[in-house]
Amino acid sequence: MSISELRGQVTSCTKCELCKTRTNAVPGKGNPNAKIVFIGEAPGRTEDVRGEPFVGSAGKKLSDALAKNGILRDSVYITNVVKCRPPNNRVPNESERESCRPYLDAELDAIKPEIICVLGNTASNSVLGQREITKNRGKIIEKDGKKYFLTFHPAAIIYNQELAAIFESDIATLARLVK
Repeated sequence: MSISELRGQVTSCTKCELCKTRTNAVPGKGNPNAKIVFIGEAPGRTEDVRGEPFVGSAGKKLSDALAKNGILRDSVYITNVVKCRPPNNRVPNESERESCRPYLDAELDAIKPEIICVLGNTASNSVLGQREITKNRGKIIEKDGKKYFLTFHPAAIIYNQELAAIFESDIATLARLVK
């Protein structure tokens, strides 16, 4: 399935209860031939309004870190585990994550990135079955023939400025891995 076909499916999805509270579904966006795919948790308020992933304050942190390391945002693909905003920005539940999993798998199958950058504990748990970002951040984990690179979710930096340097260092490591 192509990325454009997938976008159409995501924007009209009614597989879970989140379709009732969203403004817009938020399909992944970016280069369909990207070497790096970033996977976050779920859309936030700004993303829900605009229908695009990582366009709010966390997205700005991600874009800044990419730019500092010579990675054009247009060269990567950015998506989320869950494609609709959970009410009050709560963590998506297991049922919601399972409902969206086929979309995420289809994105990864279509793009075939060199590295999948997993942002934060919810994405790590959903994609890799683990919640140990602090222990495994900055490292490559291989699973099912794919390479995953783990780091903090950029939203964490907003709440804990001490993580900013670590996040930027992780993105620098990621940039070196794909060059």
